[in-house]
Amino acid sequence: MLRGRSLSVTSLGGLPRWEAELPVEDLLLFEVSWEVTNKVGGIYTVIQTKAKTTADEWGENYFLIGPYFEHNMKTQVEQCEPVNDAVSKAVDTMNKHGCQVHFGRWLIEGSPYVVLFDIGYSAWNLDKWKGDLWEACNVGIPYHDQEANDMLIFGSLTAWFLKEVTDHADGKHVIAQFHEWQAGTGLILSRARKLPIATVFTTHATLLGRYLCAANIDFYNHLDKFNIDKEAGERQIYHRYCMERASVHCAHVFTTVSEITAIEAEHMLKRKPDVVTPNGLNVKKFSAVHEFQNLHAMYKARIQDFVRGHFYGHLDFDLEKTLFLFIAGRYEFSNKGADIFLESLSRLNFLLRVHKSDVTVVVFFIMPAKTNNFNVETLKGQAVRKQLWDTAHSVKEKFGKKLYDALLRGEIPDMNNILDRDDLTIMKRAIFSTQVILHPEFLSSTSPLLPMDYEEFVRGCHLGVFPSYYEPWGYTPAECTVMGIPSVTTNLSGFGCFMQEHVADPTAYGIYIVDRRFRSPDDSCNQLTQFLYGFCKQSRRQRIIQRNRTERLSDLLDWRYLGRYYQHARHLTLSRAFPDKFHMEPTSPPTTEGFKYPRPSSVPPSPSGSQVSSPQSSDAEDENEDERYDEEEEAERDRLNIKSPFSLGRVPRGKKKLHGEYKN
Repeated sequence: MLRGRSLSVTSLGGLPRWEAELPVEDLLLFEVSWEVTNKVGGIYTVIQTKAKTTADEWGENYFLIGPYFEHNMKTQVEQCEPVNDAVSKAVDTMNKHGCQVHFGRWLIEGSPYVVLFDIGYSAWNLDKWKGDLWEACNVGIPYHDQEANDMLIFGSLTAWFLKEVTDHADGKHVIAQFHEWQAGTGLILSRARKLPIATVFTTHATLLGRYLCAANIDFYNHLDKFNIDKEAGERQIYHRYCMERASVHCAHVFTTVSEITAIEAEHMLKRKPDVVTPNGLNVKKFSAVHEFQNLHAMYKARIQDFVRGHFYGHLDFDLEKTLFLFIAGRYEFSNKGADIFLESLSRLNFLLRVHKSDVTVVVFFIMPAKTNNFNVETLKGQAVRKQLWDTAHSVKEKFGKKLYDALLRGEIPDMNNILDRDDLTIMKRAIFSTQVILHPEFLSSTSPLLPMDYEEFVRGCHLGVFPSYYEPWGYTPAECTVMGIPSVTTNLSGFGCFMQEHVADPTAYGIYIVDRRFRSPDDSCNQLTQFLYGFCKQSRRQRIIQRNRTERLSDLLDWRYLGRYYQHARHLTLSRAFPDKFHMEPTSPPTTEGFKYPRPSSVPPSPSGSQVSSPQSSDAEDENEDERYDEEEEAERDRLNIKSPFSLGRVPRGKKKLHGEYKN
């Protein structure tokens, strides 16, 4: 960790070497996002999981800025007084001038400081701030766009706060990183007022890109053909698009989360990102190597219990030969790939029937949507399952007692008489109940239907399927990976592209990547079907091997490794914002040359490489299967690869200045 050290070190696998030392204690780092303590989408996960790594590095000089909501404040934030003098004075000044600024520690790993602005309390100043934005960049906001109005208030408060901080910074230099267009007005106003801060803008998805992809347009193959202004205007988001684009061009450094989104941003926002900052997770390793396999078995049993109740009366399949698949995310039918997933399931069903497979596939769609209440039949089905379980245990207790009494008397009991009429009546009553049809409920540990949190549910499934068309990063398959659960992704997701770059044979490691960029939708659907069918044909032993490999990839997604990309972006923005104060030689972004997981030589084979060699499903261990697999040998080879240092090349002097590369 770098707390209290100079940033001129080159440890941690090759961090940038700077010409001048820059102690962390001389810096203040602010990260600004609408999703600080406020879960809306994936940015919340980025900030929440990255907080510990960043707080370990920056210590007391790291702050998050977000909106204040009373219910979030009560449950997630511990109020306290700012220790930093500049921050304390900024909070006091704003509160004295008619604002409500709250300060505390966010109760997550790392316990970072948070500064939260009450948007509603400051809405009285909206008209003035609309005038400020117009003077800064000639962007106007319609009165009826409540969300954009809220973002302007949030951004105006952020810029005000940063000005107060820099006025009392006492020689410390300020870096501010803004996430997405929602925080962008704070960046625009800060630069328009020439505040002495180094700015980074990060886009996690472009506004117009998300809209265009939802309209079933061949987006990625026509990136250079769109009339951007016309498309944004027709969708009534032109003012939002202008706010986003102005933020991008005002920033000293522009970053995005994946190579695929970098290409998109270059066309949609007319600026090529300076650094790609992949999204990571806090990866926790178990002390027992295969503990995650035990968790899979435990949570799979809970899902099996739910299925017993859900299909009660129609349970004509073997649960021990049943695979659980799921898709999760926002309810964006085509963007998230729910459309081709449904079609591929139809084709998979045909293949399983034609080949007379004894495997059953149960699929869950975990997508939050409006519901009125539980389906009564669903509740009844789960109650029936529980009643059957309780009945069986009750009869078992009576049976055991009668058997024990008979043996004590030295008798062999008459099995025809050991169950009396009352026992038979109880069992018949339990059977004569109705069946289940629908389960319209999101996952929760308090649910009466399927009492499991999302993480527990994922661990209990066999495969996550996320064939997204628009997915700038993709936290759902990433979360599967760190839990040791194989997943399907695409080459249009940042996660899929990242894995293709780092893993020689992703399918062998349980990462199935569907080509949705260079194939027709029908061909992509066929490829997805083949992946699913190949997975269904694996034996239990092969699935265990694959889960072991999948879990080993989690090191690739650890913030302890991926955090260096954010580090590089901050170094770069300091050199651009304060070139006269910090004589730093710019460096190129971290590279991963020689940093790749090799292709395993053992089972299970890649379905895309050889469908013929895919083994038939087997519930038991097969001693005749390929014995070349050596878990420890493979794991050690992977550990050596993940420890390979990142290299950092230098950018030649005299390079042409880029966007935002000028003095404040």
